[in-house]
Amino acid sequence: MTVLNPKDVAQDLDGWTGGDDFITKVFKFEDFAQAFAFMTHIAILAEKMDHHPEWFNVYNRVDVTLTTHDAGGVTEKDVTLATAMEKAAA
Repeated sequence: MTVLNPKDVAQDLDGWTGGDDFITKVFKFEDFAQAFAFMTHIAILAEKMDHHPEWFNVYNRVDVTLTTHDAGGVTEKDVTLATAMEKAAA
């Protein structure tokens, strides 16, 4: 599994920020129900991918951090999941 540069990856994703070994973004929705629906949709996808986000939810906000722990950094799995999150949030 190839480890990618998080800052380079984040530049290609709308609103994402790259850290040392992760990418992160805050998603905001109209209300809790929309935030929870987003999380539910992504949870099902993440389970199928066997690649799970680190996330935190308060009301209409979902803070997401993606990294591939097995690889020690950001991989194509994170890019795929981040792209799916963008689509689901749109």
